[in-house]
Amino acid sequence: MYCEMSIRHGAEYRLATMRRHDFRGQSFRGRGFSLVEIMVVVVIIGLLAGAVAIKVGDYVETARSTRTKSDIATIVGAIETYHAQHGVYPTTEQGLDVLPLKTRNDPWGRPYIYTIPGREEPFDVMSLGADGREGGTEGTADADIGSWQLGDASTTGASP
Repeated sequence: MYCEMSIRHGAEYRLATMRRHDFRGQSFRGRGFSLVEIMVVVVIIGLLAGAVAIKVGDYVETARSTRTKSDIATIVGAIETYHAQHGVYPTTEQGLDVLPLKTRNDPWGRPYIYTIPGREEPFDVMSLGADGREGGTEGTADADIGSWQLGDASTTGASP
């Protein structure tokens, strides 16, 4: 019995010793990460998160511009349908309120602008872009997006 307890006690001692030491026999105590190492990792993670956020922001603005062009094409189609049914385009005063549209606001939350007569066509539909002001640099989110940019899909060229 003494021998059996001695063996069991010796095995438990070895297990306890193995838990406190690595395979080379060195103690685990004092082997944590320093504050500098932790800060370096946090900075690297922050830089990576910032780069991802910038890319996601670019995709969001591209999606808004694409949606704006799609909305304007839909509005132009509704205006052309109105013209085919009534023989005239809606007046600037009537605006888009006479059309059966699901959305009257651009992705930035401002209403689409409808003017008759248009610059080169019988009418124009436009969004002022992200900045909400007329003008802006072409190819950026601040640029105006209008029906005149849609090409052949915009208007038929009929007079008002």
